[in-house]
Amino acid sequence: MEEQAFFDKMISHLRSTCKYYTGYPKDLGPSKVVHFKSEREFVQLLHEGRPIVVAFTIRGNYTKHLDRVLEEAASEFYPHVKFVRVECPKYPGFCITRQRKEYPFVEIFHSPEQANNQGRVVDPGITRYSVKVLPFNYDLSSYGFREFFKRHNIKSSDPK
Repeated sequence: MEEQAFFDKMISHLRSTCKYYTGYPKDLGPSKVVHFKSEREFVQLLHEGRPIVVAFTIRGNYTKHLDRVLEEAASEFYPHVKFVRVECPKYPGFCITRQRKEYPFVEIFHSPEQANNQGRVVDPGITRYSVKVLPFNYDLSSYGFREFFKRHNIKSSDPK
C-alpha cells in the first residue's frame, strides 16, 4: 500500500517537472486533427497558406500510437500548422498518388505559392499552386515535429 502511494507521488512529480514527458493521458481539449474527407477540402486547407502535416494511415496498433502523437502535436502547433489524418482504405485514390507502399507514413505540405503559367493559356477560373512536399523521417513526437520545422525553416509558431 505504501509502495503504491510512493509510486503515484513519483510519477506525479515526474509529470510536473520533466520538460519532455510524453506520458498519457494528457488533457488536450477538443481534437485539432482534421480528418480527411475530400481532396477539395484538402486543397482549401492548402489555400490557407499554413503548413499541413498529413498522416497516411491504415488500421493497426501502431496507428493508435500515431493518433495520440498527432493529437498532442496538433494541440501544440495549433493554429500555425494543420494536422490531417487520411484513412487510406477509405480514400485509396488520394493515398495511391503518393506512391508509397509502407503505412503509416507522414508528409509535410507547405509553401503554397501561386505558380506562374509560363506563357500557357489556361482557364482564368483555375488557380494553380506550387506546394513543397517533404517526407517526415524524424522522431514521431511533438519534439520531432518541432525539430523538423526548425531544420526546414517552416514557420510553426508566432515569432517572439
